Amino acid sequence: MPQTHRPGLAALWMIGSILSFSTMAVAGRYVSGVHSTFEIMTFRSLAGLIIVLCVAGAFRRLREIRTERLKQHFFRNLFHFTGQNLWFFALASIPLAQVFALEFTTPVWVIILSLLFLGERLTGYRVIAAGLGFAGILIVARPDFGALEPGLLTAAASAIFFAATIIMTKALTRHESIVSILFWLTLLQLGFGAVSLVLQGSVTWPTLTTFPWLVVIGVSGLLAHYCLTTALSLAPASFVMPIDFTRLPLIAIVGMVLFGETADLLILIGGGVIILANWINIRGESHARRLPVA
Repeated sequence: MPQTHRPGLAALWMIGSILSFSTMAVAGRYVSGVHSTFEIMTFRSLAGLIIVLCVAGAFRRLREIRTERLKQHFFRNLFHFTGQNLWFFALASIPLAQVFALEFTTPVWVIILSLLFLGERLTGYRVIAAGLGFAGILIVARPDFGALEPGLLTAAASAIFFAATIIMTKALTRHESIVSILFWLTLLQLGFGAVSLVLQGSVTWPTLTTFPWLVVIGVSGLLAHYCLTTALSLAPASFVMPIDFTRLPLIAIVGMVLFGETADLLILIGGGVIILANWINIRGESHARRLPVA
């Protein structure tokens, strides 16, 4: 699959990803008291698979689904399934801003892993952007690392799994269409979820109250991955992922409004640092594109 280099367009797709992931987090919080993380993931994957098949069929793109890299798809989705379950567990255990703060160590891991496995160049701009973004996250959430409760540990662990997933996704975009990536995402994770439910032993089926939220999780989760995969096909992973830092001040406000979670001046200060980090990252990428090729 041919690669393009359009950081401006990639940033717009990341805005869609940020809004979709935030919507999924809110919906996940509403159903977490009723459904286990395995149930949420299974219902989400089922809804996503139906949407992928319907949309791809309507646009006659089902032929884009390929099996040559099934092994890569399998491990990519195994890592993502694990990270997502850890994330949903944390979502029900600690404040939203704190979940996202720990999750947002992901771009730092992505920058490191993209250097090691994708051969992307580690520029000074990217290092500064990652460092400032992470500093902003700590200012906003101020996680208490002295009390390592399960929610904190699972949120931190999910970041490592998400980083590995993003690296594998970026590698797949070099050869696979987005339709193929999303098809295997939903199908394989539906399979992982079904196995997990069998091991769980009992299942809480959707109710009239939780069913709409589960549909929202399925749609927003699929849309988030479509936007993220598109962004990764348009620009380097180490440029794309620090943009995701912007999701933190947004979700901090959402948590305050919808769930009564505490927000203060430090959230605004941290949000400003995060925005500065993204501006530096985007400016650095634009500057690099203008430099003459030696």
